[in-house]
Amino acid sequence: MIEVEGVSKQFQELEALKDVSLSVHKGSIYGLVGSNGAGKTTLLKLLAGIYRQNSGALTIDSQPVFENDAIKTRTAFIPDLLYFFPNFSVQDVAHFHAGIYPQWNQARFEKLRSVFNIEVKRRIKTLSKGMQRQIAFWMSLALMPDVMILDEPIDGLDPVMRQKVKNLIIQDVAEREMTVMISSHNLRDLEDICDNIGILHQGEMLIQKDLDDLKADVHKIQIAFSGDVPPTLLQDMPALYQEKRGSVLILIVRGVYEDIIRSMQSYHPAVLDILPLTLEEIFIYEMGDHGYEIKNILY
Repeated sequence: MIEVEGVSKQFQELEALKDVSLSVHKGSIYGLVGSNGAGKTTLLKLLAGIYRQNSGALTIDSQPVFENDAIKTRTAFIPDLLYFFPNFSVQDVAHFHAGIYPQWNQARFEKLRSVFNIEVKRRIKTLSKGMQRQIAFWMSLALMPDVMILDEPIDGLDPVMRQKVKNLIIQDVAEREMTVMISSHNLRDLEDICDNIGILHQGEMLIQKDLDDLKADVHKIQIAFSGDVPPTLLQDMPALYQEKRGSVLILIVRGVYEDIIRSMQSYHPAVLDILPLTLEEIFIYEMGDHGYEIKNILY
C-alpha cells in the first residue's frame, strides 16, 4: 500500500533523509521511532504530500503522493502541532472537512460524539490541548480514510481517552483494512498496536522488522559464575550492552534464543536467566549500538 524507495530529502545544507526505503502493507500499523531530529516528521510530511522528495520514489497504491488530490482525499494526517482556523467551532471544522473530503461520513461523525463527548458549538480555541487532539481524531476518523498518518498523535490525551483512540484505530484497521503510519516517542503505546517497527537515526533507516521478530531477536541475559567470568564469553557473544552488578553480569545481546542458551550453558554458569525486553529497551540498546547511548539504564 505504502512504498518508499530510496527517498532522500534536503533542506538547504541539511540532509533530513538519506536513501530511506520502507513498505507498509494494506491493513497494517507501522510504527516509526527514532532519535530527536532523525527525520521522522519529514518522512510523514512526505507521505502526507506536504513535502516533495529530492530523490527516490514515494507512492500510495502505486500512485505518487505529491500534488495528487485522489490520494490526499483518502488520507488523514494528524501533525504534532495542530492548527485550526481562528474562531471555528467543532461544528464549523466538521462542515469544513465535509466540503473537502468526498468520503466524509456524517453518520460516523454523529456516532463519535458519544466517544469524544465535546459540545459541537464549543470554539476550538477555548478547548485544552488534549481536547483539541480529540477533535483532530474525531474529524480524521469521520473521514473514513484509507490511510492514516499520525505524528505524536496521543500527546496530551489522558489514559482513558488514549485507550479509546487506540481501540478506534485498531477497529478501523480490522474492519476496513485502513493502513496506519504512526510516529511516537511513547514506545509503550506503539508496542500495543503496531505490526511493524522502523527505527530512523540521523536520516537513515537502521532497522525495519515485524515487531514480534524484533522482540525475539534481542535478549537480556543475567549470568553469574562461581568463579571469574570466562574470558572468552564476550568474544562468543558480543553484547550491545553489558553491566556488572556484584557477581552478576548483565548482557544485552542480539541473536536466536536457542543459540544464545546453548552458548551460555556451555560455560556452566551458576545462574542463567534470559528476560524479555520491551520495545523501549530494544530502542535504547539499538541506539547505543550506533553511538546514541546513555549509561546505567538498567534498574
